[in-house]
Amino acid sequence: MEPHGFRHYLRSHFLDTTFKGLYHANAFDMLLLIPYFIVLILLAFYGMHRYQLVYLYYKHREKKVTEAESRFADLPRVTIQLPIFNEQYVIDRLVECVCKIEYPREKLEIQVLDDSTDETVQVARSVVERYAAFGHKISYHHRTNREGYKAGALDAGLKVSTGEFVAIFDADFMPTPDWLMKVIHHFANPEIGMVQTRWTHLNRNYSFLTEVEAILLDGHFILEHGGRSRAGVFFNFNGTAGMWRRKAIDDAGGWEHDTLTEDTDLSYRSQLKGWKFRYLQDVECPAELPIEMTAFKTQQARWAKGLIQCAKKDLPKVLRANVKRREKVEAWYHLTANISYPLMIVLSTLLLPAMVIRFYQGWFQMLYIDIPLFLASTFSISSFYLVSQKELFPGKWYRTFLFLPALMALGIGLTITNSKAVLEALVGHQSAFARTPKYRVVSKQDKGIAAKKYRKRLGWIPWIEMLIGGYFALTVWYAIANENYITVPFLFLFVFGYWYTGLMSLLQGRFDSLAKERAEERSPKPFPVGV
Repeated sequence: MEPHGFRHYLRSHFLDTTFKGLYHANAFDMLLLIPYFIVLILLAFYGMHRYQLVYLYYKHREKKVTEAESRFADLPRVTIQLPIFNEQYVIDRLVECVCKIEYPREKLEIQVLDDSTDETVQVARSVVERYAAFGHKISYHHRTNREGYKAGALDAGLKVSTGEFVAIFDADFMPTPDWLMKVIHHFANPEIGMVQTRWTHLNRNYSFLTEVEAILLDGHFILEHGGRSRAGVFFNFNGTAGMWRRKAIDDAGGWEHDTLTEDTDLSYRSQLKGWKFRYLQDVECPAELPIEMTAFKTQQARWAKGLIQCAKKDLPKVLRANVKRREKVEAWYHLTANISYPLMIVLSTLLLPAMVIRFYQGWFQMLYIDIPLFLASTFSISSFYLVSQKELFPGKWYRTFLFLPALMALGIGLTITNSKAVLEALVGHQSAFARTPKYRVVSKQDKGIAAKKYRKRLGWIPWIEMLIGGYFALTVWYAIANENYITVPFLFLFVFGYWYTGLMSLLQGRFDSLAKERAEERSPKPFPVGV
């Protein structure tokens, strides 16, 4: 058979067998199977994009930025902004780290931008006064209206700043003394508008949850930022551990607070003005990971909603702009990626009835249609994070295999929270900037009862997650009963994911009192006065 004839036969045979069951399906079956396959195909496209990022990362490996190509003969003035909101446990640590940064004092100013409504006001003001007395040029700015939230605080501080360049650190970060000197000289290139550095994790080994969170963030900072920056397409400032040229902020129109990810919004507006961004993968800035499930969910939901808001606001500008096609495509995938969460809700709803319908169409169809789509949409996730850990930890990256099932399950478990956030963004529902609580927790010994102070209310979502987990337990039972064993591991990820996020949310803090009692038992008793 001629090659083109074989291709024609294969294509015809594939289409015939693929839709054979559909030809004889009733209308109800069609209403289920058509959206089922559409969702699988869309998820597969976003999954395949992860392979594309890995490809870009390695294809352009020679474009990794390390040293600045030129240096300032005379160091410029720099402003460091520290936006905080109810951060009483970490503000002193943050200010201490920033005041240790190596830079001429006469050319460095530090702004503590405080929107707090609790004891943090007194704590922060006292810390600032103490370091100002030591000779540091540090000032305290307190707002009472929180207009614009973080973006509003940064904008207010910028109006009274004196620096030509502006570095930003959130309250849970601990920049190293040499951070500024590693970054500033990259701005000697007048085209550079922003430099982002890589987050590392102070409490990576605190718990199973923080281990998984660290892997998720590593994937973003190694392969997403690495691949995009090396390929010369748009990427974003992460809101902290980065530095801006003041003129790049002004040219883009300044900080705007109509999205929850004001950092991404400003990034796209600035790059559309022609400013170049630079990513320094080897310059690290340690930070604290959320230690509780609801705090992690709050953070993820804010990012999911904010990116969709940016997609609505900035993506039309990118698509109309005179930029390369690959920049437009990458911006599309970047800003719309969280659409996958509502798609997962649809998939979750349709999975069991689709299994029932397709079981009677034969095993062969299920194997060669469903499995490739599932691999494209799910296996890409595990391989993506394996590659990022191999880049970071060449000698012990294989440990990541232990966390992959939980990583995939956690992504599934976030579906309800993030879908709600995405749908709110799509319909234009505005919400307040929900901060991620910080407790100054690095090891098990650090956690105390104080976590209750900033704990988020649970609401109804954990119960919905438990219910959906039960639904998927039913699909596991059905698969086993019908000897469809190959789907059981995949279905079990759904069960574990929904039950894990639901239970961790419901049980959080239940053992705080016991932990406090044990900590008090371990702590040394004070000596009597006068001894």
